[in-house]
Amino acid sequence: MTTLKEKLHEKILAHRSRTAALLRDHRHVEIDRVTIGQCIGGIRDVKCLVTDISFLDPQEGIRFRGKTIPETFSQLPHVPGCEYPYVEGFWYFLLTGDVPTMEETLEVVEDFSLRSAVPQYVIDILRAMPRDTHPMTMFSMGVLAMQRESIFARKYAAGMKKSDYWDPMYEDCCNILARIPAIAAYIYRMKYRSDTIIPPGRYLDIGANFAHMMGIPRPYDDAARMTFIIHSDHESGNVSSHATHLVASALADAYYSLTAGLNGLAGPLHGLANQEVLRWIQEVYHRLGGKVPSEDDLREYIWETLNSGQVIPGYGHAVLRKTDPRYLALKEFCERHLHDNELFRVVNLIYKVAPSILMEHGKAKDPWPNVDAQSGVVHWHFGITDYDFYTVLFGVGRAIGVLATIIWDRALGYPIERPKSITTDMLEKYAHGGSWDF
Repeated sequence: MTTLKEKLHEKILAHRSRTAALLRDHRHVEIDRVTIGQCIGGIRDVKCLVTDISFLDPQEGIRFRGKTIPETFSQLPHVPGCEYPYVEGFWYFLLTGDVPTMEETLEVVEDFSLRSAVPQYVIDILRAMPRDTHPMTMFSMGVLAMQRESIFARKYAAGMKKSDYWDPMYEDCCNILARIPAIAAYIYRMKYRSDTIIPPGRYLDIGANFAHMMGIPRPYDDAARMTFIIHSDHESGNVSSHATHLVASALADAYYSLTAGLNGLAGPLHGLANQEVLRWIQEVYHRLGGKVPSEDDLREYIWETLNSGQVIPGYGHAVLRKTDPRYLALKEFCERHLHDNELFRVVNLIYKVAPSILMEHGKAKDPWPNVDAQSGVVHWHFGITDYDFYTVLFGVGRAIGVLATIIWDRALGYPIERPKSITTDMLEKYAHGGSWDF
């Protein structure tokens, strides 16, 4: 160990105890109406972001433009013969707050089809990367590579009025959203399906075209529509949404901004969670005999997991205090299409027994399942058994919400985000009744 690294290690060990003491003994001390616990604890519950695209209610779950998930699914125009609405109509709805007509929806479908060609240089970049590169790295690189196409960057450099910034931002966001399903499907077929690429279809909606390019038959098109919509946004405070907004606040174009959000989504505490949950469900299944276990066997296994200091993956949420409506939406889909799937039956059994155990255990603020408790099983059922790809699927959906948000950020002229930071010395002075003149 170098002298520098050794010295840094000493400093880290000393500083950890200071931070721990602040959180343990002084977390509720206020500094300009923000507590020490919030300063250290990830700015949790500090109301300082604005978006009209979605809102996360602790009791009702996510609302898109004021509508719940069931309301969103029922009121938007549906693809003929399918169970779920057009993703393109959902995009119209997020941007305007108005439920589009079928004619307005099909106009977006046609517009996206005209925008959907992925530049060849993006394909060349993806193919030049080592094949064992993580698919989220490839996906992020694919989006970032297209930055040279940015209409906003070009028009901003040429000079334009601030009140017009939203217009080229809208064009960039539509171009990205029209292309990323093809980029995601290309990565999947290149990495996991022996490089057998399926070209996009003509004038198909996003859900149908994605299923076609993935090479997965119906009803995977409906699974794609459903999962893209429910994963689209979760208000602005989550990592991927906030990172996208933060970078866009510097007047970065949509390509730079979305790439930042996708990189945040790739973190184990965010978008990677669904694959961790599926691994655990499969472990339960195999550890308990390679079959759907009895309730008693499952209870014993869950208690064993908790008593060993581990958590139940997919249970609990930072904001929600009831079952995640996204979980319920996935559950309804599975009940129609996966009712004989044994992993789905294990998921249902966990849902039946885990909440009461978690409440008895007493350490979980929220004993109910979140979206990750169910989503991986859907992907697995349709043959997407490559865990690393799951976050790419999440990323396609998340792009819908965050891109809609940054168009509005640009339209309303929101300033660059610049919170004020303070030092540990300042926190300790406040903790002991003093103050600091900033």
